[in-house]
Amino acid sequence: MRESWRWYGEFDRITLPEVAQTGATGIVNALHEIPYGEVWPRQAIAARRDAIIRAGFDWVVVESLPIHERIKRGAGDLSALFANYRQSMANLAAEGITTICYNFMPLLDWTRTDLAAPVARGGTCLRFSAPRMAAFELHMLGRAAAEADYPPGVLAEAAVWFQQATEADRDGLLHAIMSGLPGAYDRYDIPALRAALADYEGIGQGELRSHYKRFLDEVIPAAEDLGMRFCVHPDDPPRDILGLPRIVSDAEDIAWIMAAVDSPANGLTLCAGSLGANPANDVPAIARAHAARIHFAHLRNVRKDPDGSFEEAAHLAGDTDMVALIGVLLAEEARRRAEGRADADIPFRPDHGHELLDDAARGTHPGYPLIGRLRGLAELRGVIAALSHPGVTPGGFAA
Repeated sequence: MRESWRWYGEFDRITLPEVAQTGATGIVNALHEIPYGEVWPRQAIAARRDAIIRAGFDWVVVESLPIHERIKRGAGDLSALFANYRQSMANLAAEGITTICYNFMPLLDWTRTDLAAPVARGGTCLRFSAPRMAAFELHMLGRAAAEADYPPGVLAEAAVWFQQATEADRDGLLHAIMSGLPGAYDRYDIPALRAALADYEGIGQGELRSHYKRFLDEVIPAAEDLGMRFCVHPDDPPRDILGLPRIVSDAEDIAWIMAAVDSPANGLTLCAGSLGANPANDVPAIARAHAARIHFAHLRNVRKDPDGSFEEAAHLAGDTDMVALIGVLLAEEARRRAEGRADADIPFRPDHGHELLDDAARGTHPGYPLIGRLRGLAELRGVIAALSHPGVTPGGFAA
């Protein structure tokens, strides 16, 4: 497996020389400065790739080439947006970058209510609190229909939190919910978020799936021609929020996507944390079912609560069996090598680490500290080394 690291370019407080000390050799990057829907110029791609190479890395995955909200809504004449997207793909391929991670989540990417929840024995983590999300939807956003989305106990806790919350608490909650949009130009206040949600009125799961299918039909043939691999990132959290449908949340969703355009170019980013936040998901089983179409992996773990809340756990300490999952990925790599494929290695990155020691002083992107991710990478590296030992079969069992 190819050890990689997400780096935010000029927006990142962590430098490439520091990343080099983690041992990772691949960089996961995007041109976050370019507004959604515009073409990524070939010169800008080449300049970023060359900077990455000069620092001793390869640019192994684009995360993400964002999809304009109008495409997700199916709104108006989309021909120019699709043409721009395909041109960006062609420019990336021309500079040797051929794997694109993306998502199809309406309005927001990953969503959390707490950016610095305390962790036992010190440090902080990202957390999604169902009561706080309910408080935001019902009492701050004023979305009355949200009452049907939460159990009575969560609604009661939400009301108590809102009554006791200060203005600073409420501002902090809005900030946390908006923080999952790295590089995005849209940062909503409450009135702007209400207006953005109104644009999605009448769009349910069926309509969003139809728009997603159109996107795949527009870009996957181009990806095949360019020798590219697309890999969709699961919803985070894997549930409807803000009244918006989510369509990449469970095993059935992923099976639908893989069948919608049955091509090796239409693949999956196996995000253990996003899928693991849904109690119905058996993450190793999902990986096993779609192993041949996994082009990228986000390895992190979550610890779930019965009320629908969850928080980022240490990489080997959450609810997902990370050892079993890595065993599935290593077995798939072995299968690819047996076929003689030169691209057998699956790039992965340690995702959403805890803020540890002096991480908090750096002010990095939420969920992307240096020391916390380094700890995660070291733990994952140990599992990979153990399962790759000559005395262990590719599936992770002693020979």
